[in-house]
Amino acid sequence: MRMRRKKNLESRLADCGDYIIYLDREDKNFSVKDTKDILDLEKIFGNSNPIELEIGCGKGQFAREIAKRNPDINYLAVEKSSNVIVDAASAAIAEGIENLRFARGDAEYLDCFIPAKSVKNIYLNFSCPYPKNTYARHRLTHGGFLEIYKRILADGGEIYQKTDNMHFFEFSLEQFSQNGFALKNISLDLHNSGFEGNIVTEYEQKFSEQGFPIYRLEAYLR
Repeated sequence: MRMRRKKNLESRLADCGDYIIYLDREDKNFSVKDTKDILDLEKIFGNSNPIELEIGCGKGQFAREIAKRNPDINYLAVEKSSNVIVDAASAAIAEGIENLRFARGDAEYLDCFIPAKSVKNIYLNFSCPYPKNTYARHRLTHGGFLEIYKRILADGGEIYQKTDNMHFFEFSLEQFSQNGFALKNISLDLHNSGFEGNIVTEYEQKFSEQGFPIYRLEAYLR
C-alpha cells in the first residue's frame, strides 16, 4: 500500500535545507553519464573525510547512530521516498549531526551522481527482499546493483548487509560470489553470535522481537 503524502511535505523538505540532496536530472537518459551531475562531496560536507553510504535508510536511525559514533567519517544515506527521508533529515538536524546528509533518489542511478572509487563502505540494512523471482532484479544485491557498487567503491571498500529474510540472504550470498566479491564474517544469527558494535535498525528491532534470526555478511572485491 502506498504511503499517503505527508501534510506540508514540500515546506518540510525545504526546511531541511542542505541536509537533503536530490538525485534528479533533466535528461532522464541515465544510460549516459554526465560529469555535471557528479556530486562534489567535499563541498557538500565541507571536508575531505572518508565517505560511507547507506542505501535504503528508512527513517535514518542507523545513519544517525553510526554518524554520531564516527564523527571523522561522512555519511550519505539514500532513500527514494520523500515521505520517509523528510523525517530522517529532520531528526538529524534536530540532533545536530553535521557529518550526515541524505540523498533522495533511486539506487540504480547512484553511479550517475557518486564519484567513482569514492565510497569507503556501503551498508544495506533490511532492503526489500522482493520475494517473487520475477522481481529479483530489483533486489539491492542483484548483480546489476553490484556492478554499480563496484564503480563507486574505493579500493579496499566493503559492503555490509543485514536482513531477516533467509531466502534473500541466500540469494545475496550467491550474487556476491558470482560477481567477483569475497565474503567474510557471515552470521546466520547475529544477535546470538557475540558480534560487537552492531547498530540496531528500526526493522531489526521489530523482527528480532518477533523471534526472527538476523542474517549478516561482509563482502569485498577479490
